[in-house]
Amino acid sequence: MNVNGIDCVGDVEGRTLLSGFLRDRLGLTGTHVGCDTSQCGACVVHVDGVAVKSCTMFAVEADGCEVATIEGQAAPDGTLNAIQQAFQDHHGLQCGFCTPGMVMSAAALLKENPKPSEAEIRDYLEGNICRCTGYHNIVRAILAASGQEVPALAAE
Repeated sequence: MNVNGIDCVGDVEGRTLLSGFLRDRLGLTGTHVGCDTSQCGACVVHVDGVAVKSCTMFAVEADGCEVATIEGQAAPDGTLNAIQQAFQDHHGLQCGFCTPGMVMSAAALLKENPKPSEAEIRDYLEGNICRCTGYHNIVRAILAASGQEVPALAAE
């Protein structure tokens, strides 16, 4: 498979999950595993351009595929992409555990729908859980990343 633009080869047991391969074999620990049951969305990566929960896919299923993880989102010099920068600017993270999955899901959403409404964002993120209940600022960050006006918070 090709991961973040780099060809990767490895032998794995048939039961090895993509999330485990990325984390344990490739050292890409930005792909978080929160539940291992496809409930939380912290492990979202893109496989051939489609957002998938990597804890629900075997590594062998990604053989020959293009895989993108959170580590591949920033520029080579470390400059954040628009979504990552918006998460930083609009406080779209708290503890940070869900953030990689949220960013990867947001990227998939904006690819499908470049100017989503707040309701569409909230609906799309239904499979991503933020244990800190930071959804409001995550939604604001995605609105900002899409180039839309971000409503001011009451305290602003």
